[in-house]
Order: sequence, then C-alpha cells, then structure tokens
Amino acid sequence: MSGPGARTAAAFARAADEQRAALVGYLPAGFPDVEGGIEAIKVLVDAGCDVIEVGLPYSDPVMDGPTIQAAAQQALDRGVRVSDVLRTVEAVAATGTPTVVMTYWNPIERYGVARFAADLDAAGGAGLITPDITPDSRTEWPVAADAHDLDKVFLVAPSSTDARIAMTTQACRGFVYATAVMGVTGARATTSELAGPLVKRTKAVTDLPVAVGLGVSNGGQAAEVASYADGVIVGSAFVRALLDHADDRVAGLRALAALTADLADGVRRA
Repeated sequence: MSGPGARTAAAFARAADEQRAALVGYLPAGFPDVEGGIEAIKVLVDAGCDVIEVGLPYSDPVMDGPTIQAAAQQALDRGVRVSDVLRTVEAVAATGTPTVVMTYWNPIERYGVARFAADLDAAGGAGLITPDITPDSRTEWPVAADAHDLDKVFLVAPSSTDARIAMTTQACRGFVYATAVMGVTGARATTSELAGPLVKRTKAVTDLPVAVGLGVSNGGQAAEVASYADGVIVGSAFVRALLDHADDRVAGLRALAALTADLADGVRRA
C-alpha cells in the first residue's frame, strides 16, 4: 500500500524498530481557535508525538468526557467548520506526521462521505477514527476510504466478544483503537486493568498495531501502557494543559510541550 494511510503504518513500524510504543496525540481542531489549534498540534509533533488525531468538534459528543467536550464547545462557539478541520489536517500533515481525523459519523454524512474522503486525501490526511460506527454498520465509509487508500480505524472494547474483535480488526487499516475504559473519555489517575487483556485478545487475531486509549495523563502511565501496547493514545490530558492556561497561550504551549516530552519519554522507558 502506497497511499496516505501507509504513513500511519510506517510511524508505528518506526516506533517498533526503536523497541517502543508510538505516542498518538489528540487535540480538537479550532481549539482555542483554528490558528491556535494548529500551533498547539505542531507543539505535540515537535515534542515527540508520532501520530496525530485531529478531532472534529461535534454538538452531541456522547462518548467524550467533560474536558474534551469543553474544548469542542469552544471551537463550535467560534464557528469552526469541516473546512477548518481539513485546513488543520493539511497544516499538520505538511510536517510529515501521519494525521488522522477522529470524528462522530453524523458530520461526515452531512458533508458527503465520498466528498469528505476525497477532501481528506487532498489535505494529506491519513484516514478516520470512527468511534460511533462499526464495520458492519453499512455506511459508505469503507468503500470511500478504499478508493483513496485511507486508514479505517475502528474501536474494540473490553465488552467486545472474540468474534467481534476479529471482525473489527479485519476491517481496520492503519491500526486498531483499543478503548480500555468503559464509558466516556477523560484523563484518569490510574490505568485500567482491562487494557492488557484487551490488547492480548486483539493481537491474537491481527498483525495490525494496537493503540490504547484509556485516559493516560503522565509519563509513568504511558510507560505502563507501552509495556503491552503498540501505541499510547493521549487526548484529555493535552486538552487540560491548554484549558488550565486559557488566559496565557504561551504558558499553555509550554505546558503542552512539557507534558508531551514526559509522555514521549514514558513510551521509551517501557
């Protein structure tokens, strides 16, 4: 495969060659505003993220915790649109870092699935993470993604049966997203005891990298997850670093860089 999605696989392979997990960083587009969001994501890249997830802000984020909801609402209040998300993707992908969009399905359906796939490809995006659709949900996404060699990242959870995990991973391209916390997202003080067994079950049926999202917020937790996963996904902690410095953007970017460096060190310590 030589399309844009191949960049994600290459980033995980590079990390594996270095005998470490990849660090996957998430921030929503348009937060605190479009240009500020691009600047913040570039800080993640410069400080050690291997793959970037750009969130598409949505008005009914049923799976997001309060931290990400607050950031997405700020972006929506400022009028962020899908075109701003694509502009963010283009700016980040230009750094050479694989950039995927994390989105609920409704905005993509409204935009037009084939149109979005074409525009994401044109922006240099690598693919989509789609938390609220499954491979058997009969959307147009798999066909549109295949037409542009885009990543198709679906989620597995502790509640997934072995048969469900096998079906889901077979439909994935790029990596598999293991969500090891039941319920909404958010940074947590401890990692989940469900994550390790979920990764083991998932890796038993696929050769794709398995990245874990469970509320990691520091390098110690990142090291723990990196000891059994191919990737460590961090979102709420990055958003919180910016929210905590809402009145001082420079301080927020410094905090973001320091947190990213700690997490990047963590995935290497494992």
